[in-house]
Amino acid sequence: MIELHNLKSAKGSRRARKRLGRGPGSGSGKTAGRGQDGQNSRSGGGVPAWFEGGQMPLQRRIPKRGFKNRNRVEYQVVNVGDLGILDGDATPETLKASGLIRTLRAPVKILGTGEVAEPIRCSVHAVSGAAREKIESAGGSVTILSPHGGEEG
Repeated sequence: MIELHNLKSAKGSRRARKRLGRGPGSGSGKTAGRGQDGQNSRSGGGVPAWFEGGQMPLQRRIPKRGFKNRNRVEYQVVNVGDLGILDGDATPETLKASGLIRTLRAPVKILGTGEVAEPIRCSVHAVSGAAREKIESAGGSVTILSPHGGEEG
């Protein structure tokens, strides 16, 4: 019966490491399989994987493109048509509870796709012009929250 103390790996699955530089009788003594001379025979020798022998390297031949703004604000968007499933006001907390946004850490923006049936009070971080128009024409109101919590004037 096989138990932990008598486990063995399959025959031929493990190979002994090559012992380099251990004399002429070993078959890989003297130059230890590195050949005679040259950069790769030296300790610490060799070239990096991306080196192209002095040719202009690929990462410098390819043009640089684009720009990524580190200060970009990534809004969670909610359409006005989706606000109909809410019972009361539209705040980040009620939107999260209803599953319209994922997190309370990212700011919320309301966009103008869809229609508003009843008046609704929205307290969010940003609103598009079309969304503000639809909410206010239905008798609702829009309050813009500051990015750090609370309301702006």
